[in-house]
Order: sequence, then C-alpha cells, then structure tokens
Amino acid sequence: MLDTMSGIIQRNAALNGDRIAVRNEGRVYTHRHHAHRIWSLANAIGGTLGVARGSRLAILSQNRSEYLEIFGAAESGGFVAVTLNWRLAPAELAAIVDDSRPDVLFVEQAMVGLWEQTRSLTKHPVGRLIMIGGPDDFSSDYERLLASGEPSPPDVAIRPEDIAHIIYTSGSTGRAKGVMVSQGALARAAGVINGTAGLRPDDCMIVVMPLFHSGAKIEWSATQYLGGSCILLRQFDETLILDVMERERPTVAHLAPVMVKRLVEHPGSAQRDLSSIRQINYGSAPVPAEDLVQATGRFGAIFAQIYGMTENITNSILLPFQAKLSGTEQERERLSSAGQPFPGTQLRIVDETGKAQPVGGVGEIEVKSVGLMSGYWNKPELTEAAFHDGWLRTGDVGRLDEDGFLFIVDRKKDMIVSGGENIYSREVEDALLSHPAVTEAAVVGVPDERWGEAVVAYVVLDAPADEAALIAHCRTKIAGYKRPQRIYVVDDLPRLPQGKVNKVALRAPHWANRDRLVS
Repeated sequence: MLDTMSGIIQRNAALNGDRIAVRNEGRVYTHRHHAHRIWSLANAIGGTLGVARGSRLAILSQNRSEYLEIFGAAESGGFVAVTLNWRLAPAELAAIVDDSRPDVLFVEQAMVGLWEQTRSLTKHPVGRLIMIGGPDDFSSDYERLLASGEPSPPDVAIRPEDIAHIIYTSGSTGRAKGVMVSQGALARAAGVINGTAGLRPDDCMIVVMPLFHSGAKIEWSATQYLGGSCILLRQFDETLILDVMERERPTVAHLAPVMVKRLVEHPGSAQRDLSSIRQINYGSAPVPAEDLVQATGRFGAIFAQIYGMTENITNSILLPFQAKLSGTEQERERLSSAGQPFPGTQLRIVDETGKAQPVGGVGEIEVKSVGLMSGYWNKPELTEAAFHDGWLRTGDVGRLDEDGFLFIVDRKKDMIVSGGENIYSREVEDALLSHPAVTEAAVVGVPDERWGEAVVAYVVLDAPADEAALIAHCRTKIAGYKRPQRIYVVDDLPRLPQGKVNKVALRAPHWANRDRLVS
C-alpha cells in the first residue's frame, strides 16, 4: 500500500502520465503536467522563497486547480498545508492564522478583501502573500513563483508520519482546533476508500464540496490513488452540476445530502442524460429514507454513504448494495445507519465510564483507524483528552447491531450539521451572549428539509431585543451560516439536576416522532 501522498503523485506521473488528472474552468492537466506543476511549486517555495521544511502554507481560496497544486506541493516538499474556510468571519479567520502562523499565504484575488479584513485583526504577521489568479493567470504572483522552480521531485525525504495538512474544526469550546493529518493517514485512508468504495483507475469524480474541508480532499485523493481524475468545481449550482454531468460524462460524484436532494428536485433533472454517473458518495449525514427513494428513482441504486470526520477520515461506509429500499425490516432499518467499519477501522461503543457496550447498547462511538489524526496543533492537552486507551472519542453517540452496522443516534459534543457544515452550539451561544440584552443562551439543531438541520436559539433577556436584531448581531461575530434561523425568548432555560442546561428537552419538541436526534 502506498503510504505517502508524495508517493501517489510520483506514481501517477510515472504510470498514468498522459491520462487526465484535473479539469477546472477550461484548464486540463494530465497527471504528468499536474505533477510537474506541483514539483515546480514545491521547489520554488523551498528555493526561491527559502521556506523551511515543516513550515505552514495557508490557502484562502475557493476550489480551483491551484488549490490541489498547493496541497501537492506541501505533500511533496515536506511543508504543511493549512486550509482557511472563506465562509468564516474575519475574526474567526484571524484566530486560525494566529494559531497556525503560516510562513506563506496563498490567496485568491477574489478573497483579497476578506484577507485585508482578517489581517487587521491578526496579532502575528504572515511571512509572504502569494496572489492566485488575476486579469492574467500567467502574470500573477502564483505563476511567476511556480515558473521559478524545477519540475522534478524535490530532494526531500517524505515519511508517513510527516504532517501533511492542518485542517481547522470548531470545538465544543467554540474555539477552532487545528487537526494534524499525516502523510500516512491520508495515503492509507485514500487507498482504503478507493478499494472499499470500488473506485476505478478510469473514474472521473465531480469534486464540488469545498477543499477547506477534509471530505473533498480525501475523495479526490481516493480517486487519484490509482490514477483517476476529477472535475473540480468552484461551488455548488444545480444547473451547472447537471450540465457537467451531461456534457463531461463523469462517473462518480461527491455530494452532501442537501445537494443530492436539490439535484433530484431540479425542474430539468428528468430530461438530462446522467447515465455516465455510476456512483454518488455522500457524507456529513445520512440521506433521509424518503429522499433516498426519490434519488434512487432518478439515478439508480448508486449511493454510498461515508461516515468520517476531520479527526478520523475512515469510520464506516454504507455501500450501494446495502441500501435496500425494500426487503426485510432489518434491511430497511439499515438505510438510516452509517454502514459498517472500513477495513483497517475498529469501532466500539462505550458508556460514561469507558466500558465497552454489548451489541445494541447505546453510548459514545470510539474508533481506531489507519486514517486517524496525529493530534491537535499546539494543543497537547486536547489531544490527550481526545483519546481513551488509544481509541479516539468521536463525540457521537450510537449503537452497533449484530452485523456491525453503526447507527448514530445523537451527538455528545453539541454539534449541528447544516448543509454539510459543522456548527458548534457554544460558538453561537458566545455570539449571542456578547449582546448586552442576552443573559442566557442555549443553541440546538432542529430538522430542516433543505439543510438537514437548522440553528435555533433559546435566550433569556434582561432588556428588550427583537429577533432580527439578535440575528444581525450574531452575523457580526460569526459566519453567516452559523447564525440562528430562529430565536425564542424564554423566561428560564430547562436545567438538569447538576445545573447544566437540558438541551435534550429543548430539542425534543422539534424532533418528535423521529427515530434519531440528529439529521
């Protein structure tokens, strides 16, 4: 098994050099050309810029081919790629920049305004700013830098334990944590997903999920593993996706459940020739059974659910043949499961004392896997707390049936998944509590037909404040997609005997008559 991402890039250049690797906005690169650009960039970063091995390279950009090249340059040159979520508020981005201290920041021209707002809030300067794109891509800082490097593999020994990426995820404390992912974890997880999901060397995958999240990167890496290709799209648009499926004839797509729903419900979907698509991988949450019936009617039985997380890439997978819309009661029930563990993954359920639970017992999901993180950047105490006897605490609550199918029933960490984005209650509560009229706040996720879950807040006030004003205030503190969709003013918040807010009681009316308390 290939055990570094650098090795995957070199193998594809040697064995699949003339085959297409990346298509993006009119640009087409073969695996050889893609590798040459990666190597040129890596050599230029180390040579022209004089950046040392292990230094951080931050990226602030929407999806584009240069994003994949920067990933590859980090993987080939011994640097560490740090992805910046452009949907965050400037204050949130500034905290990540200050924590990661990048030596180089690659910023897309369209994001310069966001960066200027962010830079005004940072405490530590970024070493160098490299512009991506512009009126003429070939006169941009990025292209000039790339042209200064030799298109050959950098003379750097890459080891499986070397950190390749730091991907930030909000924590239950409301502060972003940098998840360190090694070369070995990425490469081995890519190989496991490639083999288990049945990806082929001639597959072409649509990648439209944002590359600042781990899901899009690992899906591309799994496709890339044996020489497949991708069509990289800047952002999701139903009409564009259908056009690409019909015109470019990709074979695989990676989508969030809400994207699947919107494609199926698009007025022109039924008239399109989408016959080239043989598999759709989805993640972040299961597709509701009724939506899966509709989607299967449109695309066929081609849906694979992948359950992973930033801290552990490969948890479990529900394969298309296992998603049976008719059959026994047990088979139908498994439509709402997250499938079975990937090869190389162990799952167990533990109670509050850490004791392993029997089949059917409900408790926290713990995992060991080839795709496990190396830890949290600059946070050894949080890294230690994340593990229990060598098992990663996922923060999800679930159960395993007699055949190892995993059912997720709740979240221990107060996380809300809305439109594929992870939102933690604490960070929204902190934003609300910064308003002078708010004395108490509790935030929960509620069902939403379009986004899976929506953010709802309950607040106690000591001065008048209307809902619109509170929502607008949140928008100044956190990203727009995190702000509450509804805010309920109450006299008191329900509490447990130990004094903690009883969020189960707050969620319960919204999730009545459902068999799980997450989307």
